[in-house]
Amino acid sequence: MHVVVTGSSGLVGTDLVRALRDRGDRVTRLVRSPTSEPDTAHWDPAAGHLEPGLFDGVDAVVHLASEGIGERRWTTEEKRRIRESRTQGTGLLARALAGRVSKPARLVSASAVGIYGDRGDAVLTEESSLGQGFMAGLCREWEAAARPAEDAGIAVTYLRSGVILAGHGGLLKRLLLPFKLGLGGRMGSGRQYISWIALRDEIAAILHLLDGELTGPVNVTAPNPVTNAEFAKLLGRALRRPAVLPTPLLPVKVRYGSQLVQELMLEGQRVMPARLDPAFSCEHPDLDGALRAVLEP
Repeated sequence: MHVVVTGSSGLVGTDLVRALRDRGDRVTRLVRSPTSEPDTAHWDPAAGHLEPGLFDGVDAVVHLASEGIGERRWTTEEKRRIRESRTQGTGLLARALAGRVSKPARLVSASAVGIYGDRGDAVLTEESSLGQGFMAGLCREWEAAARPAEDAGIAVTYLRSGVILAGHGGLLKRLLLPFKLGLGGRMGSGRQYISWIALRDEIAAILHLLDGELTGPVNVTAPNPVTNAEFAKLLGRALRRPAVLPTPLLPVKVRYGSQLVQELMLEGQRVMPARLDPAFSCEHPDLDGALRAVLEP
């Protein structure tokens, strides 16, 4: 299989490219800086640029590229930048694929469980209604940008991923220092749910979806979401540190603003992988084992 991958230098993309090549697939990495590296092509979503012939002989596209959502305060400009980093690139790819005579069979496009909004302890599946708020609206626009490919008959799968756990990146890496210092703990009430998946299982799920026939939204999460309080407790246990006191939120709000803190830290989703689960089994379905695995030296 010949697969084009965007976001190939990110947390998921790096390991996905390696996994695809390890099993014998050909991978073309789509990058934003002009390059002469082999198996690499240049694109510029803001300028609407894709290299001619990029998709010749390509069987599938995995689109992961997007800007981080928790790096800076959510000003009007920052939210615009976050939104455009998702909709511009996704729309460019979808339109380019739709306009081809010989089309790749499949597009796997990133999304997130934030599309469901803050839903308390309600169990959410792909059939659940979508939520409100910046993150929910962002994910709706993100998925909608891929519709031209779907309308053109390409099999499109939307990866509604949970928090991806890896010791070397993402949310978990940010939490390691305060927890190792004994300063980690629940955020707010601790009752908000975290839907998560180990990086290794995220990669395996993407490969499964590339090889399978599932289309439309797919929740890519472990089958056992936990509350924020339980997450803090198990992370403290994995690091052999106490995790009793709640995390002080005032300094975080001062730095990042109340809206970011509210939506990314104090709200949550209890998401189940209803469509993925029957045919795919996580290697790490429980958080305790997943944390120990990803934190192994």
